[in-house]
Amino acid sequence: MKARVRGIYATALTQALLDADHEVVDASPPIRRRFDAEFGSTPPDARIATTEDRQGVGAHGDTDAVGALRELLTGTGLDALAWPDPTPPGIVLDGEVTETLGGGAVVRLRVGGNESDDGGSTGETAEGYLPYGSVDDRVETGDPVRVQVRESAAPWTDRRPELDGSLRAGGGLVALEPGSGTRVDVRNDEAARELSGMLDLLGLEPPEGWRAVWKPPAGDADTEELAAGLDRAVAAAEGLDDAVDAAGGVEILDGSEFVRDEPLATPKAGIWVWFGRESRFALDDRRREATATMPGHHRVKAGSADASTGVDLAEALCEPDADAAFPFGVVTDAFGPAEGDMLRLEHGKPDGRLITLGEATVTAVDADGSVAVEREMTGGGTYDGLDVPREAGDIAETSLKEGRWWYPTTYRGRDGTVRGTYVNVCTPVEVFPDAARYVDLHVDVVKRPDGTTERLDDDELRDAEAAGDVPEPLAEKARSVASALENAL
Repeated sequence: MKARVRGIYATALTQALLDADHEVVDASPPIRRRFDAEFGSTPPDARIATTEDRQGVGAHGDTDAVGALRELLTGTGLDALAWPDPTPPGIVLDGEVTETLGGGAVVRLRVGGNESDDGGSTGETAEGYLPYGSVDDRVETGDPVRVQVRESAAPWTDRRPELDGSLRAGGGLVALEPGSGTRVDVRNDEAARELSGMLDLLGLEPPEGWRAVWKPPAGDADTEELAAGLDRAVAAAEGLDDAVDAAGGVEILDGSEFVRDEPLATPKAGIWVWFGRESRFALDDRRREATATMPGHHRVKAGSADASTGVDLAEALCEPDADAAFPFGVVTDAFGPAEGDMLRLEHGKPDGRLITLGEATVTAVDADGSVAVEREMTGGGTYDGLDVPREAGDIAETSLKEGRWWYPTTYRGRDGTVRGTYVNVCTPVEVFPDAARYVDLHVDVVKRPDGTTERLDDDELRDAEAAGDVPEPLAEKARSVASALENAL
């Protein structure tokens, strides 16, 4: 398998790929400096890129390549979790406009399912965002549309995949898009001039209605590679034309069900992988095989852009001690959080969603990794699992500790009376400058005001394990932690 890797995990993942006898192509300059290896420029079977929030990676490409990458990436650590991407870049889908916004429309996409009794289809759908500038005609709520995914989005983010009303094919060295002539997307003027006449030189021509778009890597490719890249793009464009012709128009039954129950063309597969704290430290070990790496390198870089720059500076100035402890106190002093700051509680779910439980005020930070936060509660309802009324003015005191597989929240009344304690079992807690993050593992333990304890939601953990959202080793770890908490409380 050939893979292209970019982002803050690139060095560690390059090492992992090479150790597994895969090939890394189109390597960045830092990767070329760090490795004594040959890096080709041929198109990759899959591309791996760090997500915008630096919490994990997306891997997109050929189905077999993405399957191999899923195994490699989730093998990083016990808390590395993966979810399939239903809208990988390049996929062509039928959809229905459900909402019009200022700059574009929200589109309900049909990404798979079963045929219904009336000839339509039911099942999985997703939402995407279609900018008005990417379609020729005005779209309104209820309109059927055929779109291609330009940029996908990780399930734990609040972004929708970005769509385009026009279709493209190929990629890597050259892509084809509707139009005529040739477009060159290369900054080097000399290379751009050469590429603009490359079609005539090669004696090749795109299918009718398509034009070639030379991509930046084409500037470093030889003539043979360019010809092969164009051949692949032409084959992809012809296949896309055939699929669209065979599909006919976009049809929706009863304003809700799609006649087509699968994508028109699926040139790529995709996965999203969330790295937890243990996985980040395992990636540190991988990176250390190639270059000097401070303890917590990936953990710090995942926190913020400023922290990422700080890591680069620290490693450039001095040789890190690989056996040193993670400098939590130094990191929080430099980048936060500090006492008085607001900290979001970002509660990941095993199915890939992320729920923000709200913001809390930081009341204490300790160099050992302990951070205390508190929130004032609104009235109404009861506390989950405690069966105690929630009253306005109650205070929720949460004790977070970096790397711990659980955290407690104690609820107190205005007079300080303890109303109960709820202990979440989760992947190891990470306290970043603006948010504490983890993935909830369903099973929890509560201690009520009368001192009785109860273990909750084992059935939800079993269901998540059966669904494949929680791997068996991680589920067993969650049960072990819950049992220890029961005994301790």
